[in-house]
Amino acid sequence: MPRVFVAVGSNIDREKHIPQALQELRDRFGPLLCSSLYESEAEGFEGPPFYNLVVAFETDLPFEGVEPILKEIERRHGRGAEQRKFRSRTLDLDLLLYGDQVLHRNGRVVVPHGDILRYAFVLEPLAEIAPEMEHPLLRKSFAELWQAFDKRRARQKRRPNPWCGQWSPHPTPSGRTDSN
Repeated sequence: MPRVFVAVGSNIDREKHIPQALQELRDRFGPLLCSSLYESEAEGFEGPPFYNLVVAFETDLPFEGVEPILKEIERRHGRGAEQRKFRSRTLDLDLLLYGDQVLHRNGRVVVPHGDILRYAFVLEPLAEIAPEMEHPLLRKSFAELWQAFDKRRARQKRRPNPWCGQWSPHPTPSGRTDSN
């Protein structure tokens, strides 16, 4: 089964939407491997700070089966399909990685997600929970990519994650896990 990595973010009622979304992901996919929580400034627009994290889970669903589930969870939290990228949001779930696959849609790469290399609030938590895993296109580990990232662009603070525990039925040496 492929391991799927999802970026989770919110800057509207974030203490409500993130834990509820994590529970919905657990209910649907099982135990989550969770990063720390990162509080970051809004990028590309003025707005309240975001909470961001990355979670991973294993699934037997194809990519085409996972993506609609993420969009439905967003919808239940008030996110519309027409919502623009650079604005405040109740919940954002972006499918970052689907195993080591490279997936295209309409002639462009959709996985691995471009935000991995663009934003510190995606790359740092990904490097935290999967440091040795390689970017499917660049063939560099996420730890290497984070080390090379221009930290002057990183406007975030690492926080303890109150919504994910420390252990899982399948603990990994590289990160936090959740068994709820």
